[in-house]
Amino acid sequence: MNKHKRLEMLTRLRDANPQPTTELNYSSPFELLIAVILSAQSTDVGVNKATDKLYPVANTPQAIYALGVDGLKTYIKTIGLFNAKAENVIKTCGMLINLHESMVPQNREALEALPGVGRKTANVVLNTAFGWLKDNEGRYFIAVDTHIQRVANRSGYAKGKTVEETEQAIIKNTPNKTEFMYDLHHWLILHGRYTCIARKPRCGSCIIEDLCDYKDKTE
Repeated sequence: MNKHKRLEMLTRLRDANPQPTTELNYSSPFELLIAVILSAQSTDVGVNKATDKLYPVANTPQAIYALGVDGLKTYIKTIGLFNAKAENVIKTCGMLINLHESMVPQNREALEALPGVGRKTANVVLNTAFGWLKDNEGRYFIAVDTHIQRVANRSGYAKGKTVEETEQAIIKNTPNKTEFMYDLHHWLILHGRYTCIARKPRCGSCIIEDLCDYKDKTE
């Protein structure tokens, strides 16, 4: 995929969904942070079912911390890896209370120091909750999950063997970054979730099929 096709791909995705957002339910940066921690190796639908019960009861660091690990588990036990996630969430709430005045930090280093928070989660929070295009060092970033990894590599938009390599390739290959980078994570993840699915991509209904490198390999 050349730069002209990449620009056309982004333009079509934007025209089809000009105001994309996460499918996780949240009403504050803290709620988003917890939802993203819970979403690891789980579906957004499953996380939403859990947080729709949890957040009316506890949606602040203090309130969730007061539940304790066992109390939190009763709300998230339907989510995969809920035991480890409960431990991480309670520890994260404790750190937010003690180190950050119960606020979600707008700093990559501080975010990644929280239990259960890696680069992808930090990127989601910085981008979606705070509207950041660049990190504290002034570098563009994008949260890359398995859907984005698949779409970027399969389409030819950006190649990378690891999510870190793919992130850097996406950043390098994205034209007009100030125009497209803010929403790019959501466009790619939604495209991977509903059209460019893992086992049998729905190429016939894909709005970028004619731009994509993968179509020649599907016959």
